[in-house]
Amino acid sequence: MIDGGKALRKAIVECFGTLGLIQRCQEHKRRNVIAHLPQELYASVGRAMRDAWNGSNAETAKKQLQRLAASLQAKHPGAAASMREGLEETLTVQALGITGALYRTLRTTNPIENLNGSIAHFTRNVKRWKDGSMVLRRVGGALSDAVPAAPEAQGRGPPARGAGLPRSSLPQPALDPRRMTRRGADVARRTRSTQPTSAATAIRTGRPSPSTRFAGPP
Repeated sequence: MIDGGKALRKAIVECFGTLGLIQRCQEHKRRNVIAHLPQELYASVGRAMRDAWNGSNAETAKKQLQRLAASLQAKHPGAAASMREGLEETLTVQALGITGALYRTLRTTNPIENLNGSIAHFTRNVKRWKDGSMVLRRVGGALSDAVPAAPEAQGRGPPARGAGLPRSSLPQPALDPRRMTRRGADVARRTRSTQPTSAATAIRTGRPSPSTRFAGPP
């Protein structure tokens, strides 16, 4: 899944050869085409392109887009040329027979761009990068923070182990202060402070346990 960058395409071809299947972002292609058109044609041409991509047959979609390009050729040759450039690569996922929610996820680069935006937001205050380890730590922290807020890839396959179970019934990872944001650390600290204290912990720390906290005289 690429946005049309020549360097990315070249890298895919060099690494994977004929095994590399390239899906061009349909949203980038739509924007590139309508950028050559007057504003009054934005909606109609964009709708025609989406209708072709929403179909289930790649060959039919290809013919629809080719007819649309031919209709634009006389008055808007730039738009027609933009549509024909890499046209078949906008149909790769359709040609593979992928449909439904998974198709809607893979047809654009939006999931990748959203993640890149999260990384940029997380690292926005860094003015000086010391070394590669610092970059890895910051990017790792950004990815860790993005996981709870990011929607899962729709239609990606069978649910993960434990899906649908109450969160409290799943094994919880140990808290690592080095990978927690300040806000997350504060929440974890408050949560620990409200958890029941065992008798052994009460003896070690001097903090009363629930069984002795309200005990009166014998």
